Amino acid sequence: MFVKICRALESVGVASFRFDFSGSGESDGNFEEMTVSGEISEAHAIFDWVQADPRLDPTHISVVGLSMGGLVASQVAGARPKDIRRLVLLAPGGGKIRDIVLGLLTDSGTDITKEAPYYDYLGNLVSHACLDDLSTIDVYRRASHYTGPVLIIHGTEDAVVPVEAAIGYQERAYNGRAMVHLMEGADHTFDKREWEAALIDQLVRYVCDHP
Repeated sequence: MFVKICRALESVGVASFRFDFSGSGESDGNFEEMTVSGEISEAHAIFDWVQADPRLDPTHISVVGLSMGGLVASQVAGARPKDIRRLVLLAPGGGKIRDIVLGLLTDSGTDITKEAPYYDYLGNLVSHACLDDLSTIDVYRRASHYTGPVLIIHGTEDAVVPVEAAIGYQERAYNGRAMVHLMEGADHTFDKREWEAALIDQLVRYVCDHP
């Protein structure tokens, strides 16, 4: 989906950069070394790199994130509100993210009552350090420092991150300022052609309508 998003942005003259965090996609590292604080730190480094690109206007940079990446994007925007022109959160992990992760582990058959350095989630190892790290992040409070335009898109049938997370961002982080689109029937990753197309169309129009 992100390849399609980037192509759609390019078609209207908007440059884009896509990155995988360490341990994901084609990046170096192992997934079991991942923590959200580590991804936030990496996202700041990515933003610094993009901001320094001489081909870009550093005052017109938007940030887009999906799921845990949406949570990370919200934290980066909260930490550097003057650097980010627009923020787009797609089914973002919210204030109860640790409970969500624990629920996913339990639903996958992992016994989280037994303390271990790592837990198996569908073949990926989630570290106990990652779970501890999640307890330290006050998501909505840290996100609330961002005062620019925000678009949140969330599927009403998201079985991974409840739609209440989007409402939490709207009410607790952004005081009603965010534009929230609840996509009827859509799942967590918008895995249907019409959902994906609608998401991309709205995202591109939002970026272009908020220069």
